[in-house]
Amino acid sequence: MAGSFLRTAALYLMAFLLVHSQAGSHRVSAGTAVVDGSAHIAATGENFICANLDWWPEEKCNYGTCPWRRTSILNLDLNSILLKAVKAFSPLMLRLGGSLQDMVIYDTGNTEHHCRPFVENNSELWGFSEGCLSMSRWDQLNEFIQNAGAKYIFGLNALNGRVTMPDGSLGGPWNHANAASLIRYTANKGYNYPAWSCGNELSGKGWKARINVAQYASDVKTLKSIIEWIYKGHLFKPLVIAPGGNFEANWYSQLIHETESSHSLDVVSHHLYTLGPGSDEHLVEKILEPSFLDRNVSTFRDLRDILRHAGTSATAWVSESGGAYKSGRHLVTNAFASSFW
Repeated sequence: MAGSFLRTAALYLMAFLLVHSQAGSHRVSAGTAVVDGSAHIAATGENFICANLDWWPEEKCNYGTCPWRRTSILNLDLNSILLKAVKAFSPLMLRLGGSLQDMVIYDTGNTEHHCRPFVENNSELWGFSEGCLSMSRWDQLNEFIQNAGAKYIFGLNALNGRVTMPDGSLGGPWNHANAASLIRYTANKGYNYPAWSCGNELSGKGWKARINVAQYASDVKTLKSIIEWIYKGHLFKPLVIAPGGNFEANWYSQLIHETESSHSLDVVSHHLYTLGPGSDEHLVEKILEPSFLDRNVSTFRDLRDILRHAGTSATAWVSESGGAYKSGRHLVTNAFASSFW
């Protein structure tokens, strides 16, 4: 919920604190914790309540578990139960994106590709072949989101047209034709789209793939130009969000510097996986250790300082956060304990 978590009423909580445990005997002392609700230390933004729909097909497995089942953007059952759940969180910010977004072709009628689903292929970057989003499915998703009263962000495929560079990065100009056709289709349909994001985790060292910061800045400018052209004369113009990767100060600083003069970047986004990989057997201990969780403070502080120093009007968002990456850990990140992180 947007706004301050605490209101003016003071809350008095009686806590029984375990202060000593020895040889099976426990000594318990009573204590009082006082929360002053008249002064808050932070406030949540209007897009604080958010969720993500991903592209992973049901064949996606990690650590012997295949948790995704039929939850992909392409086959998720947009039923009344899900609709009611999204409505209950209104105004929910819903992001449509994830690792496979850079392998998605949009079947807008201007591509030679046949519209096929993702297929397992271990020779591909993320273990799956190229997939396709049909416009009938796109219409269904937009109808669902409109009926739910949600706002949403769509993560575009930013790897079209790339070639492998000598340093291992993917370079060359972005082939944006397919992305532009999806944006144009969406605008012509009158779908109210708050934001488009450029690629997923392609910044810095990247994950499986990366793009040089100068080339990426050029691509962000291109996306901004496409949106300005397609939405010319519209009162509302969607935001441009990037890079949606792990925060690396130097790379982010350069991206902001190279896009600031053209005002191409509206939101600087990063991903946050506080707990590390889902394979870690000590996730519960990490979740319950405040000093471990507080390590994120430096990331937020550094990005804030970069934005202030640049004097940019861009704001900072966490566009993806899941506690533990690689699908989490069964009975930990899908259980009550995960709420603490």
